[in-house]
Amino acid sequence: MSGGGKLERKQAYFDKLIKLLDKYNEILIVEADNVGSSHMQTIRKALRPLDSVVLMGKNTLIRKAIKGHLQKIPNLESILPLITGNIGLVFCKGDLNKVRSVIDANKVAAPARAGSIAPNDVVVPKGNTGLEPTQTSFLQALNIASKITRGQIEIINDVPLIKVGEKVGQSEAALLQKLDIKPFKYGLNVKTVYDNGAVYDYKVLDMTEEDILNKFRAGVQRVAAVGLAIGVPNLATVPHSLVNTYKKLVAIALATDITFGRVKSFKELLSNPEAMKAAAAAASAPAPAAAGKKQEKVEKKKEEKVEEKVEEEDAGMGGLFGDF
Repeated sequence: MSGGGKLERKQAYFDKLIKLLDKYNEILIVEADNVGSSHMQTIRKALRPLDSVVLMGKNTLIRKAIKGHLQKIPNLESILPLITGNIGLVFCKGDLNKVRSVIDANKVAAPARAGSIAPNDVVVPKGNTGLEPTQTSFLQALNIASKITRGQIEIINDVPLIKVGEKVGQSEAALLQKLDIKPFKYGLNVKTVYDNGAVYDYKVLDMTEEDILNKFRAGVQRVAAVGLAIGVPNLATVPHSLVNTYKKLVAIALATDITFGRVKSFKELLSNPEAMKAAAAAASAPAPAAAGKKQEKVEKKKEEKVEEKVEEEDAGMGGLFGDF
């Protein structure tokens, strides 16, 4: 019966996974190191309002279920190389950034345990530690400069203790425990995104609309530069080609008797040096002076309006008293 129950559980797991693969087109592949069962339940509850489902399981079962479903959804093959290590699948719909924000918000602080791999840098901040002076030798063994202030040990400078990816030693773990520092946060870590057959790194989710527009703009500029350099016209080169052609036409018209549009006014300026000097002087005139004149005109108009209003009021009052 135990064997039959095991087979039934496997089949139920396969059925659940296949239903999720059919229902959801977006999957976050997450790393689930140091995540307990109660913590996992909290994450599941937080994701339910976003119509997201967390599914954990053995990698062999996940691969087997996906391979058996490739005939219906061939794009799932891109997920198979990612099913390694302690991973899980978060099936979601809609805004992936919101789902990841909920996942990141449900990380819990944890102490540094000896032998564990540091997921981030650990820096012991300077300041009062609350330790008694008898603990000075412990800090000296770790080459941490300290002094005694008001009967307690004070660390003089910030101390980089552990770097990301390093194994936590016994001494470092003991020091952090003494200082009551919980430097690590554990939870689900998004590693890769599967989106309707496309697979990309989670860092793409950090890109804003402005970042995407800047990258698109840079790509268009490169296409235009290459097209102009090799003489192959395309949509990106058309504006530049029109401007360059217009410049050449203007240059030809100025050098010959041909005239059109604005070239006529350019030729008139070139044939009349005095007009060119006047135009240059007008262009180089200081802006504050012009602005001052404009302001004077505005103030003069305001004064005129006020005087007219006063005259109208006086006339109205005279008519009122004239009735008596």
